[in-house]
Amino acid sequence: MTTLEALTVGRVGVDLYPEQSGVPLAGVSTFAKSLGGTATNVAVAAARLGRSTSVLTKVGPDGFGDYVRQALREFGVSSDHVGTSAGLQTPVVFCELNPPSDPPLLFYRAPIAPDLTLGEADVPWDVVETVPLLWVTGTGVSVEPARGTQREMLRRRGRRSHTVLDLDFRPMFWPDTATAREEIGWMLDHVTVAVGNRAEAEVAVGTGDPDEAASRMLARGVGLAVIKKGAEGVLVATTEGRWTVPPQRVDVVCGLGAGDGFGGALIHGLLSGWDPVRIAAYANAAGALVASRLACADAMPTADEIEELL
Repeated sequence: MTTLEALTVGRVGVDLYPEQSGVPLAGVSTFAKSLGGTATNVAVAAARLGRSTSVLTKVGPDGFGDYVRQALREFGVSSDHVGTSAGLQTPVVFCELNPPSDPPLLFYRAPIAPDLTLGEADVPWDVVETVPLLWVTGTGVSVEPARGTQREMLRRRGRRSHTVLDLDFRPMFWPDTATAREEIGWMLDHVTVAVGNRAEAEVAVGTGDPDEAASRMLARGVGLAVIKKGAEGVLVATTEGRWTVPPQRVDVVCGLGAGDGFGGALIHGLLSGWDPVRIAAYANAAGALVASRLACADAMPTADEIEELL
C-alpha cells in the first residue's frame, strides 16, 4: 500500500474546452471534456511527478461525478476521499479561448457546488493531522459549511509542515473583497506556505506589491511566501532572504491550469526538501509547460519534460 504524501482539499469540476480558439463562446461549435478544479488539478500535477496524492472533495450523484472518480484514478490520484452530495450536480465550467492567455470562465455551480458542502463528517481526520503535505484553498472558505470545515482542519493540523494555502481568489465566489480578505487572512495564521499571484496577494494581505505582500505574510508566521508575478517571474521569500526567479518564455495556448501545474511542482519540491529558488524555478517551468498546452489536468507535465525545459 502506497503511503499518501499530499492531500488537497477543495474545488472539482468538469472543464469543457472549446475546440475553436479565438472566437467568443457563442461561436464555438464543439467542446472537449477534461477534469478540472484547482485542488483537483494540483493533485493530478503532483501525481504526474511521482507523488502519492488524494483529493478531498465532493461531486453530485451523476455521470460527471462518475467521470471525476474515473479520471482521478487514471491520473494516479486516489479517489478515496471524493464524497457525494445528494441533490446537487457535479459542477461544469466552460471557458472561452479568447484571449487564450487569460480565458474567461463560465461556472455552473448553483445553487452551491458539492465541494463547498464538505462537512466534518466527510474529513479523514487522521490523514489531515499526519499527511506530509496538506493543501487548502481560498475558495474553500468562501461559504459554509466548507468554511468551518477547512478552518477546523487547519486547527487540528496545528501548522505542521507542510501546510500550504493556495490563495485561489475568484471574485464570483465571494460577496465582496472585504469578506474574502478576512477569511483568507485567517488561514494565513495557520499555514506554513502561501502561494498566489499579485491580485490574490492584494486580496489576502491588502497589497499587490510582491515584496510588501511577502513581508506581510512572513510577519504572520508563514515560512515560505510565493508570489507569482507573471511576465516578471516568481518571488519567493523566507525569513532568511528573498529571490526572484525569471519567467519561462513559451507560446501560450491556454493560460488555464498553469497555476495548478505550478502548484503540483511546488508540492514535489517541498516534499523533496529543495531550497526555495530551486522549487520556484521548477514550478515556474511546470506552469509554463501547461500554458503551452490545451486543457488542465491532461496538460500536466512529467519530471522529464520540466527538466528538459529547464
